[in-house]
Amino acid sequence: MENPVIIIGANGLGAVALDIFKRNNVVVYGFLDENTQLHQTEIDEVLVLGSPDDEGYTKLIGKKCEAFVATDEIKLRKNLVEMLNDVRHVQPVNAIHDQALIASTAAIGHGNLIAAGVIINPRATLGNHAILHSKVLIDYDARIGDFVQIGAGSIIGAGVEIEDGAFIGTGVTIVGGVKIGKGARVGAGSVVIESVKARETVFGNPAKKV
Repeated sequence: MENPVIIIGANGLGAVALDIFKRNNVVVYGFLDENTQLHQTEIDEVLVLGSPDDEGYTKLIGKKCEAFVATDEIKLRKNLVEMLNDVRHVQPVNAIHDQALIASTAAIGHGNLIAAGVIINPRATLGNHAILHSKVLIDYDARIGDFVQIGAGSIIGAGVEIEDGAFIGTGVTIVGGVKIGKGARVGAGSVVIESVKARETVFGNPAKKV
């Protein structure tokens, strides 16, 4: 990546993204965040410049800078991505840790955060603006939609389909062939052995509707 990156979101996920970009020798120009109390503070010597609606900084995106959205709040994440698409006419870049392993036949969209130790196996597909926390395993032929978040240490079995906006907690196991519906939520530590409907919340071993 030739251009520096502006990270939108100066929270914990922003710090993770900063570490990923630094490890990949990508310059981070600064952070933008709605919280005015963070403005002019630093994260690992990188300045929080101002707000995401400050055109003095956002006008750089798509010209001199790339952008990455670092918030795990899905509604805010969607709004920021929409702003970048519609106003700046750009897609956020991926933040992929140098210790993630991604098969050459896997397909990955835009704006994803792929943390340390993530494994994405052959023919798996990952949509756009997803967050894969540390040591997530995506097995072969699995399909992960847009704006999906998968917690650290979760195992997504072969051929699993996770639709847009689903949330998978930390340490979840989803067995092969299961479908997780749009906007569904799976509680931490659950073992999912049957498909989950859209917007349904499940928890336990085996996971049951809450």
